[in-house]
Amino acid sequence: MLYILIAIVVFGILIALHEFGHFITAKLLGVRVNEFAIGMGPLLWSATKGETQYSLRAIPIGGFCAMEGEDEATDDPGSFANKPGWKKFIVLVAGSAMNFLTGLVLLIVVYSQAVGFVTPVIAGFMDGFPNEGADGLMVGDRILSVNGERIYSKNDIDLFFSRAGGKPMDLVVLRDGEKIVLDDFPLIPREYDYEGQTRMMYGLTFAVEEATPLVRIQQSWYTSLDMVRMVRLSLVDLFTGKAGVKDMSGVIGIMDVMGQAGEEGAQAAAESGGSPLVGAIFSILNLSAFIAINLAVMNLLPIPALDGGRIFFLVVNWLFTLVTRRKLDPRYEGYVHMAGFIFLLLLMVVVAFNDVVRIFT
Repeated sequence: MLYILIAIVVFGILIALHEFGHFITAKLLGVRVNEFAIGMGPLLWSATKGETQYSLRAIPIGGFCAMEGEDEATDDPGSFANKPGWKKFIVLVAGSAMNFLTGLVLLIVVYSQAVGFVTPVIAGFMDGFPNEGADGLMVGDRILSVNGERIYSKNDIDLFFSRAGGKPMDLVVLRDGEKIVLDDFPLIPREYDYEGQTRMMYGLTFAVEEATPLVRIQQSWYTSLDMVRMVRLSLVDLFTGKAGVKDMSGVIGIMDVMGQAGEEGAQAAAESGGSPLVGAIFSILNLSAFIAINLAVMNLLPIPALDGGRIFFLVVNWLFTLVTRRKLDPRYEGYVHMAGFIFLLLLMVVVAFNDVVRIFT
């Protein structure tokens, strides 16, 4: 229960930081902010400074930044609606930028405990590996890409080997400063003896790099890029039918997964002689980094009611004005965002129902 409460607080902070990104850039660019709230629901406390009401609300999840003229036309020169397009763009992007930066910082914190990282550099082969040699793979080769996907870490290799489904792959490796292309390379799972057991494996072992401060920052950046890519891969799977709505998770599912991550982190820390609470926190922070970067990317998709949908309409309005010399009626954009908002609410209900069923069954 403790870890679920921690997860709720962390999730609320992530959304509040998203709104803070909108708020701080709006203030810097002269956009009038009527209210900046931490939390949602009934008002607990508020104070007004200048033109902005700062408030604390009862439900500790999320928050909002209410800008003048955000959803309607107004004569106020400080309104969001009356600012030039480039200022609107910065304000809209700032929320996702704040989430991405938060995720990157969380990864740096998590990796501050690392002593080494497994790299995509081949350190050796298991007995019976059939593809070793100048025409295949050699010790010291750095795997640069698998089936066209850039490889940053050993985790990427595991992911894209798995997605290959046991079929030959297109590899690019770096060998003695030269890129070697291995198209349709027959690297498939085979039976190998590993720790006294016969297992289906690829037969490769990989080098470990010492976790210096610079390497930790580099790996944090690479992991953040991997997390962005995971969102893309998930969307591709969703639209190609490899995954469905039943595989999606909402707030309830995320809270449950974060709670499980906390318990597993605490158990792992206890088994290694560390502090269970510290282990739980670092495990939750790692998952929080993924959620933060996930929020950053998802919010920039051109979906009505999201920041990406608003950015999309900025472009549409600019093109419309360029062609017709008139501005697009903001009511039409409002209608589209309202429809998108209703759709997202319905989707949230379906996903929440699936989360509850999944948890209890």
